Amino acid sequence: MIPIKTESAWRGTADCRNCGMRDMVLFADLNDDDFDLIHAPIDELEFAAGDSLQRMGDQAGSLMMLKAGMVKLVRNLSDGRQRIVRVLRAGDVVGLEAMFSETYDSEAVALTHVKVCRLPVSVIERLNTETPRLHKRLMGKWHQSLREADDWLADLNFGNARQRLTGLLLKMRPDPARYPDADPLVVSLFSREDMGAMLDLKLETVSRTLTAFVREGLIQPTDRQGRTYRILNLAALENP
Repeated sequence: MIPIKTESAWRGTADCRNCGMRDMVLFADLNDDDFDLIHAPIDELEFAAGDSLQRMGDQAGSLMMLKAGMVKLVRNLSDGRQRIVRVLRAGDVVGLEAMFSETYDSEAVALTHVKVCRLPVSVIERLNTETPRLHKRLMGKWHQSLREADDWLADLNFGNARQRLTGLLLKMRPDPARYPDADPLVVSLFSREDMGAMLDLKLETVSRTLTAFVREGLIQPTDRQGRTYRILNLAALENP
């Protein structure tokens, strides 16, 4: 974990007033008077791929606003296996359960290099009391996260391997409402192992199915690592 700034107008390292991500995260509706209520440090941090941002069962003391990169949420199953329950992208909140629970209910692991802003729960609690606009946005984020978690589990664990991988490709397309500058046909993925854990498929099955999609002209890799693909035939993927 590497702090990327050493000075700030506050005691922390983040500059929320001038953040380019401000419209996408919790502080979008705050004004200058609201920022004057913040007296705890808000830090801007970076994590390398594979680093844990939070661990399941740890004391929940902060939230993290994801500014760049992707994070997987992992839960331990009763049989000892781990299951990826959701992937977070820029604009999502890591550790939102800190507002409602004393411990984190999942482990958050960086799938790529990520940048976050870490907010102590005390900051959110004060702003909840003083600024109803933040409370409304926080509740919206909470309900959105629950709905998306349910959708991930339901949509990505139905059908055969082709249908599951198709569902993942479509889900990982950038939402134009959130990422207006992104190409809606370019999809960023992650390791085959992570995709297998998310889709409940073997590594070999994931690799074989992706290769078949490329051979059939449905998708085209745009990098050597096979992590980014351009969708060539959206209609065929939407009707597998």
